[in-house]
Amino acid sequence: MVFSSIPFLYYFLPAVIAAYFISPKRLKNAMLLVFSLIFYAWGEPRFVVFMLISIAQGYLLGLLIEKFREKPKLRRVFTLLSCAISVGLLIWCKYADFFIKNFNALTGLSLPLLNIALPIGISFYTFQILSYTIDVARGSVSAQKNPITLGAYVAMFPQLIAGPIVRYSDIADQLSGRTHSLEKTAAGARRFVIGLAKKVLIANQLGELIAAFKATGDGSTLYMWLYAVAYAIHIYFDFSGYSDMAIGLGKIFGFDFPENFNYPFISKSATEFWRRWHITLGSWFRDYVYIPMGGNRVPKPRWLLNIFTVWFLTGFWHGADWTFILWGLFFAVLLVAEKTLYLKRLEKSKVLAHVYTLLFVTLSFVLFDSPSVGAAAKNIGAMFGAGGLPPISAEAVYNLRSYAAILIIGAVGSTPLLKNALGKISEKPLGKKLLNICEPIALLALLALCTGYLVDGSFNPFLYFRF
Repeated sequence: MVFSSIPFLYYFLPAVIAAYFISPKRLKNAMLLVFSLIFYAWGEPRFVVFMLISIAQGYLLGLLIEKFREKPKLRRVFTLLSCAISVGLLIWCKYADFFIKNFNALTGLSLPLLNIALPIGISFYTFQILSYTIDVARGSVSAQKNPITLGAYVAMFPQLIAGPIVRYSDIADQLSGRTHSLEKTAAGARRFVIGLAKKVLIANQLGELIAAFKATGDGSTLYMWLYAVAYAIHIYFDFSGYSDMAIGLGKIFGFDFPENFNYPFISKSATEFWRRWHITLGSWFRDYVYIPMGGNRVPKPRWLLNIFTVWFLTGFWHGADWTFILWGLFFAVLLVAEKTLYLKRLEKSKVLAHVYTLLFVTLSFVLFDSPSVGAAAKNIGAMFGAGGLPPISAEAVYNLRSYAAILIIGAVGSTPLLKNALGKISEKPLGKKLLNICEPIALLALLALCTGYLVDGSFNPFLYFRF
């Protein structure tokens, strides 16, 4: 089940909201856990087993870590055991076939692949449990004594399948006692509808263009660039739209989840881009990998190792393929080059810095979306005239005209221009009054329009189901 679907919007969500708010305070976490497990089991019930194992080991070993906190050796053993179970499940489900394929390629053997279906959201909830047990070991949080409460944290459906990666420390107090208000619920509903519109009205429409490009035999340099730009905008609205929906749902249930995107396409360097893109993933790797390895307070060779390790893992986290690993290492090279060579000079020209960032981010997403390293090299080469493609094709011109409006809307919507304009209008009493009147009407219209698209059965994939 996905958020942008009729069953979720008009059956599941009303049912869980009704059940949640009529439940007494002491049962609200239990109600969230039950409905979250139903949500997760909707398509493949057997995947719930992996989640229950993860919750159980995190709960039991978290208690043991805290119990033996004053005995470093035992504390370390239980922490490593919990991390090994969490990472082991992730490797088994997500990376086993990748390792077998590469082992076969190196040795010439033909070991059979396991063909394990990837449990949805396992990359996200694995990182949540890892952060929980590590934080318990560090003493920054106390182990959760109630298994229902910990289960609700891990399985909570709003942020289960696509983040943001919510650490236990972010919402520990809210799990034990949170407030609900009409104002917060309204803010959550507003955020959810905006995220739904980003997903259905922009990401899905550009997804159709991308699918048409991949199915065509009529390639051209123009079509390659059209695809590359469309994919960059598509992945932003797809993922940030889902994050908005998750944050909005969290508010409805009384939680304040961390922000995950902050207009990354206005960045003027790759360094800034990664402060604005998938913020919770970047901060997770910073706090649980980069800093424990020594961060930048080490000799330069070790610092370079730290950077490349983090970005190797960032790429590998996204998928079990060399394209994802190279995508992560691509950013490692960019970040090191910026920090050591030209970032200060780049900052002197805002226009050049912005063009530079958009160019390399767009190229990185071509690599990210490619089925193989060879295909990525071919596609990126074709963008610059290699491969003998014609500069323009009839299909490219047709699709450029057909999708020009949605591309412009996406480009403008990926900046804070609209937000800033609405902020200036709301500063004036009349403008604020008009916005208060128009906003509910606009949100209802967006919801109705999204519903129409979904009823029509329009293109509606979700990219991060792959991860």
